[in-house]
Amino acid sequence: MTVAIEMGQTTAGAAAAMDLEELLATRLLVQGNSGSGKSHLLRRLLEQSAPWVQQAVIDPEGDFVTLAERFGHLVIEAEDHTERGLQVAGERARLHRVSTVLNLEGLDAENQMRRAAAFLGGLFDVDRDHWYPMLVVVDEAQLFAPAVAGEVSDEARKLSLGAMTNLMCRGRKRGLAGIIATQRLAKLAKNVAAEASNFLMGRTFLDIDMARAADLLGMERRQAEAFRDLERGQFMALGPALSRRPLRLNIGPTDTHARNSTPRLMPMPEALEDMRAVILAAPPPDASRPQRRPAPDLLEQLRAAKAAAPEIEPVVAEVTVSAEEVAERRERVDRTLRAVLAAPDAGFRAIGVLYQEFVVRCRIEGLGAAVPDLNDFRRMLTHARAGLGADIADDDAWQEVTLRASILPDDMQGVFMMIARAAKEAWPCPGDAAIARAYGSHSLRRAQRLLGYMEEQGLIVCQLDGAGRRIVTLVELAWATAPGDPNADDIPAEPSAASV
Repeated sequence: MTVAIEMGQTTAGAAAAMDLEELLATRLLVQGNSGSGKSHLLRRLLEQSAPWVQQAVIDPEGDFVTLAERFGHLVIEAEDHTERGLQVAGERARLHRVSTVLNLEGLDAENQMRRAAAFLGGLFDVDRDHWYPMLVVVDEAQLFAPAVAGEVSDEARKLSLGAMTNLMCRGRKRGLAGIIATQRLAKLAKNVAAEASNFLMGRTFLDIDMARAADLLGMERRQAEAFRDLERGQFMALGPALSRRPLRLNIGPTDTHARNSTPRLMPMPEALEDMRAVILAAPPPDASRPQRRPAPDLLEQLRAAKAAAPEIEPVVAEVTVSAEEVAERRERVDRTLRAVLAAPDAGFRAIGVLYQEFVVRCRIEGLGAAVPDLNDFRRMLTHARAGLGADIADDDAWQEVTLRASILPDDMQGVFMMIARAAKEAWPCPGDAAIARAYGSHSLRRAQRLLGYMEEQGLIVCQLDGAGRRIVTLVELAWATAPGDPNADDIPAEPSAASV
């Protein structure tokens, strides 16, 4: 059965319909300057399709939370949840087919990117049995898939851009139909925008944006001037779900409205009798203001938590498995992990993909309930990529390294541990290629940026000797690597003769 949703009317007065099933297969890109009516268009699309398909809205400004009152969407306040919590929320939303609005209002740009990426990852990574059709609407998509690096960290940009690329490039087979809206095509990553087959282009004034919009719609360059003449709520439509030829349409009304409406002109208030006294009055005493607290020392907090941990007596259930059986299972799990990592491309595959293969291999081995969960697998993978055996990971002297690594993002901890191991054993410093591989990247520049980031966090100090070899010293631990060639491909298993 074909489901057509009415988006409004054409300039000729005919109904402008969108084929919902075709939209699910071909995705949609919306462009228009601020005030052109993009959010109104998205709201109309969401309202008309709500009875037919599950929806998820990535909402950076909190404009779409009012959908909950009329259509029952679950509003998730992103600032109240961790990235891990949002990933799980995304998974559960797909499992139970609940339409959601992820409200990112109140977060800075970096945290918006991180939390949106985590939520989209949860939507993307569910099992095949739950690949139900779903519209995923991303407003202000240039914030989450920027064409160029901005002020946010490379890690946050990598996470967000990867999630958006997965949505637009690989989401179709998983039932995810990306609908992205942006103020300017020039600000949006090309590999994300290129995957859309349907377009709704609104009012825009910059020559570069008009030219790109005309190219996408198959219009001649001289026709690009028409985008300046569009009224608010008017869009040029093209695509298999809309029209086979460029078609101007007017978006219809909506049942709900944004929580924060556009400011309207209003009369000025009467002038105050003594404006100077009111405006320039002395500020209230500082005591009435909340005192600004200094930035917390994360390392000291972690040390305090570690010192307090023995005071809490854990509740231990009765163990009926012998120590020999536990050791034997652990060895089988480690052997299975080594088999997964033996694949040539294992260092560059996503953790979710590696974990799925690991679980399958564990079941084949008959491990059953002994299969580690995803969090334990991440820890094991971090140690394995750092080249750590069980004897090193369990060493008391190594616990300080684990503590320091925990203040870094998860995907950097393995790199830090690999360098720490080389420093502890006085081995040559790993080369850029080995660092990049431990991070899961082919980029040597990224390896250099990782070292710079760790140095900024006060964890390491990098130096070069007279021959251009790199030495990394761990702060406060007095461990230092032997000089190592940054261009070397691998970390040696023991110090070379030249480094002694």
